[in-house]
Order: sequence, then C-alpha cells, then structure tokens
Amino acid sequence: MNDNGRYEQEHSGGLPEGIIYRAVEPEALVMRPHRKIRTNVILFLATLCTTLFAGAILAEVDPFSRPQLIYKGIPFSVTIMSILLSHELGHYLMSRRHNVDATLPYFIPAPTFIGTFGAVIKVNSSVPDRRALLDIGATGPIVGFIVSIPALIIGLKLSQPMVDTAAGISFGSSLLLEIIAGRLFSSIPEGYAINLHPVALAGWIGLLVTMMNLLPVGMMDGGHIAYALFGDRHYDISRAVVAILLIMGMVGWFGWAIWGILNVMFGLRHPSPTHPEVPLDGKRKLVGAIAVIILILTFVPTPFSVR
Repeated sequence: MNDNGRYEQEHSGGLPEGIIYRAVEPEALVMRPHRKIRTNVILFLATLCTTLFAGAILAEVDPFSRPQLIYKGIPFSVTIMSILLSHELGHYLMSRRHNVDATLPYFIPAPTFIGTFGAVIKVNSSVPDRRALLDIGATGPIVGFIVSIPALIIGLKLSQPMVDTAAGISFGSSLLLEIIAGRLFSSIPEGYAINLHPVALAGWIGLLVTMMNLLPVGMMDGGHIAYALFGDRHYDISRAVVAILLIMGMVGWFGWAIWGILNVMFGLRHPSPTHPEVPLDGKRKLVGAIAVIILILTFVPTPFSVR
C-alpha cells in the first residue's frame, strides 16, 4: 500500500514467460496508446541475436571461429521467438480486449543455451473481473501450446536416431511427447536415442514453458486461472503446489525446489479483480478445464538430466 492508499504489486509470471501485474485504483484504468515501444524493439532485436547465436551452437556451428555460418541458427531462433511472441501476444491482445492497460512484450536476452530468459508483459491497471482474469491468464499458454505443437512435430521429423552415449544432457519426456514421438519413431533400435533437431528443441522448450506457467501457484498464468476458478482458495492451492514442488525437488529434479522458492519470492497471494463477484460462465470454465488438460499432457517430471 503506498502513500496514496493504492495497492501496487509487480510480478513476473515466471521464466521464461510471464505477466507483470500492477493493480491500482479504477481511475487508473486508462489505456496508453502512445506508449513508447523503443525498449520493446531493442530487447526484441537483442533477443533475436542471442537466440540466433544459441541456435548456431545447437546446430554444431562455432559462431566465433566460423561467423559466416551463423545463419544455421535461424531455424531455432525463428521458432523459439515465434513461440514466445505468440504466448505474450495472447496475453496482450486479450488484455486490450478487456480494456486492461498492458504493454507490448519485453523480451529478455540471456547468455543461456537457448539465448533468452523468455519474455514478459506489464499490466498497469486492475483486471475488471474473474472472466477477464481467466481470459488473460489462459490465452497466452494456450496459444503458445498451439504454436509449439507443429514446431515439435516438424522438428522431430527433421531429427535422427543416434547411438545413446553414456554422457550428455537428456531432455525429459511428457505424456504428449511420448505420444507424438511414438508415432514418428515407432521402431528405434535398442541403444539408440533421438538426437533433437534445433526446431524440435524449440518446440520442446515451448511445451516446457507452457507447463511451468500453467502451474496453479502465485501469479503464474496457472495462478491467474486458479484465482479465476476458485477465488480466495487460490492461496491454499498455491501453498500446496509449492509444498509439492519442494518435495519433488528433494526426491527428484532439484530444479523444482528452486522453482518453488522463486514462486514464494514472487508472492503466493493474488490481487483481487475490481469486481470479484462477477461469476465465470460455462465457456470460461471449459477454458480452465482445457488449461488443466494441457498441464497434464505437458508435465515433465525431470526436464533435464546430465549423464
């Protein structure tokens, strides 16, 4: 609560995707059509470069010694940027539809093996009701999921079986990936694994992003959906999910414990919309159910493992 009695809260819906919310009084619900987008453009171009660089490395090209071959990173860069952009534009366009003041996406370039920490948008006004909250929260991951599926299928068709070596990084599998890969690689010889093409890896990352953002905790996209569906019970759900993540981190992939701690730092409570009494209709409850199904299909118990 600030000196003017206004409740403000900023949140990043998680890496590599998310929304930053700032809830203020209703009189602040004024769109800013002339907001400068220079920073958005610069960050987009910077992330395009870092993902191009990362894509070249994933294509087994050293961009330092052979810069003329950096174009081989284009398939990965274009695919991952398309997935991230579609996710964030889903949030942005639905925010505009509900007259919620939202910025264009801010991409985050990073020296990681995928070249980015994702992207976020900032919402600078209160969400009017639970219907708008569900629409804004669910549209991003659902659109990102839809774009990731063809990327994964195309990338898997470009991938080749390889001898399964004793060392390297393994990418975990979800129920959906098992179904798709099982159809495309029905007869892999024993002792072989799938060497993911960079486009397939981008699709896999897109599904991982979708899954992690749909976790019903705090201010993640799944947290927005959970608040829209269950109201104040959202806080109890968030605490339960964090407890499960911490346990999973202790008995399995340690990254889950880190993710749980980060969500506690982001905050487990969710600001109420301006009119919380407005109920959800059947269509939006169905959208919420679809989001849960996507979470189940894309859940990866161990996203990464090093052998």
